[in-house]
Amino acid sequence: MFATAIVVAAGKGKRFNSKVPKPLVKIGGKPIVIHSLDALNRHSAIREIIVVANPLNVRAIIAEIKQYGLKKIICVTLGGNRRQDSVYNGLKLIHPQTDLVLVHDAARPFIDKNIISASLKAAVSSGAAVVGVPVKATIKKVKSKKEKGKSKLLVEKTIDRDSLWEIQTPQAFKASLLLEAHRKSGSCEVTDDAMLIEKAGGKVVIVPGSYHNIKITTQEDLVIAKAILKSKKVKAKR
Repeated sequence: MFATAIVVAAGKGKRFNSKVPKPLVKIGGKPIVIHSLDALNRHSAIREIIVVANPLNVRAIIAEIKQYGLKKIICVTLGGNRRQDSVYNGLKLIHPQTDLVLVHDAARPFIDKNIISASLKAAVSSGAAVVGVPVKATIKKVKSKKEKGKSKLLVEKTIDRDSLWEIQTPQAFKASLLLEAHRKSGSCEVTDDAMLIEKAGGKVVIVPGSYHNIKITTQEDLVIAKAILKSKKVKAKR
């Protein structure tokens, strides 16, 4: 099995509100993106890694990759206007022998060997697999209504959370399936690669993930990420 990982670090990180590009912000003395890349680089099933960056962070990411000696990274390429365009730019560079593609967000630093292995195993049997966790919070559908010239948000209904899952990355796919889905996507707007498979009528299976596998989007998330890393270090010492 030849598995290629595509790590997406091309977002602009506007909500993060930092002078330092988000993938390069350090937690535990190491850039966020390096945490993910290191886990993928050490996994025996991952044969090559492609990083998709943006013009503002590409040189710095290349420098960090060299510093940490991540040998499986074959190239760092530039992303596109949308996340799906960035992933497709990476897909165009995968090895011709690639059987499986694993797509991961650079802003999720806490993937581990078990999550990577489970994702790839599920993709082998089903073609498409996403990591996720059951939603814990109460979810309500709301609508906006104007009263006396002012907008109010009103609860329309409460959603049954028993069937709701928060989807994470990595997401793993048979390479041919994901390539075909991207080629046919056209102007279709999606929020993750699995959505392209869904729109094409394909089946996507869920791989149980971890509540620690957070995506760092805001400064508040960075505080949580540092706490998670500290907890992991404490457990490792026991």
